[in-house]
Amino acid sequence: MQELTHYIGGKHVKGTSGRFADVYNPATGEIQARAPLANADELGQAVKIAAKAQTAWAAVNPQRRARVMMAFVGLLQRDMDKLAEALSREHGKTIPDAKGDVQRGLEVVEYCVGAPEMLKGDYTDSAGPGIDMYSMKQPLGVTAGITPFNFPAMIPMWMFAPAIACGNAFILKPSERDPSVPLMLAELMEEAGAPKGILQVVNGDKEAVDAILDHDVIQSIGFVGSTPIAEYIYSRGCANGKRVQCFGGAKNHMIVMPDADMDQAADALVGAGYGAAGERCMAISVAVPVGDETADRLIEKLVPRIEKLKVGPYTSGDDVDYGPVVTAAAKANIERLVQSGVDQGAKLVVDGRNFGLQGYEDGFFVGPHLFDNVTKDMDIYKTEIFGPVLSTVRAQTYEEAIGLAMDHEYGNGTAIFTRDGDTARDFANRINIGMVGINVPIPVPLAYHTFGGWKKSVFGDLNQHGPDAFKFYTRTKTITSRWPSGIKEGGEFSIPVME
Repeated sequence: MQELTHYIGGKHVKGTSGRFADVYNPATGEIQARAPLANADELGQAVKIAAKAQTAWAAVNPQRRARVMMAFVGLLQRDMDKLAEALSREHGKTIPDAKGDVQRGLEVVEYCVGAPEMLKGDYTDSAGPGIDMYSMKQPLGVTAGITPFNFPAMIPMWMFAPAIACGNAFILKPSERDPSVPLMLAELMEEAGAPKGILQVVNGDKEAVDAILDHDVIQSIGFVGSTPIAEYIYSRGCANGKRVQCFGGAKNHMIVMPDADMDQAADALVGAGYGAAGERCMAISVAVPVGDETADRLIEKLVPRIEKLKVGPYTSGDDVDYGPVVTAAAKANIERLVQSGVDQGAKLVVDGRNFGLQGYEDGFFVGPHLFDNVTKDMDIYKTEIFGPVLSTVRAQTYEEAIGLAMDHEYGNGTAIFTRDGDTARDFANRINIGMVGINVPIPVPLAYHTFGGWKKSVFGDLNQHGPDAFKFYTRTKTITSRWPSGIKEGGEFSIPVME
């Protein structure tokens, strides 16, 4: 069995805490590796190295830092197949989906090549007699990120690429369920030209997380995961004086209007609801057809598509639509919630509970499920299931449909399918949700916009990637400058005024 390491100071370092987490092959259920779980001393060693490296890195001009990002993009492209295979082996998602995971992270790295433009300050000549005023965007110092299992390539790059481009050092605490790709990314970052200690990977669980939250040298923390943990990290990090952005859970609704193209809507729901086994924070987990006739037509289109879905291991190649979920515990939780839906009166139209795969009986596979007649009081509606389960909530009017999405505690993403521009415009303007799709089921913004939800899906005031990332990973210093020529003698006792 492989024993994984931390990546500290440019070296693979064995864990010293004596604690480990099992890393599974989700398709077989077998333990394939062990990841060390760091203690506060191990985290502290990484911080010490990061602080020393960051001082010199901050002095490197933005253009040269951008060149490192350019080289990193090339290395990601070179090693795409290798990264995707390692990702699929530990996470379970298909190879095309794994490549998409890497690609969407790569696109943020490409955006960071523009660091010289993004880091320019402002300048005002002659703000007063002989006075000039200008601002600088300077790095924070040592920054950290705590990332989830479902995107072990994309989300780390969403955090560390802009942080490093801004002149910071970054400590990554990835999910202990699939840590191999983050370790590979750290190696590639150094191959691209980043100094040792600028990107380090410290594997761990809550003990490592708390050490990050409490360490006085770490200036900022990014997090993606469940809402309860997001709230915990946000409150404790802020209490310790850190800049914190946390992204939590989701329950994404897709409204289907009577005039929608039903084939297009059904295809979108199947891809968005069941892709990656539903283990996406932007997955559509609630379909809201408007009117019973619309609902009946939509269900009629959905059922054959869902029944044809191919579920299997990533090694089956292009023959597979989605793979297993990440752990046995995740599978058990999904099955528990499905049973609650049945017990609470929802109609299980497609039943995936008895799904089995010959030769992979111990794998963490979950068949596709489709519910109809789901109501707001049911657990399958209120809870983020994070599995291949689509719930249909019938609304009688557009107002009722939009109200469902607006009243839910989560506000990550939403979509509407319609041919009516007026309805689409009204939806986009009124909905209290951070990312909106119009005939687009998974409205994840591209790298030069920003990613972030509203309500209990986010804690903090800035989004991920795009311009917000450069705001989050820098602080502004404003300088007011005057030189001796023409200065009157004597002190000034009133507040300076620019005449």
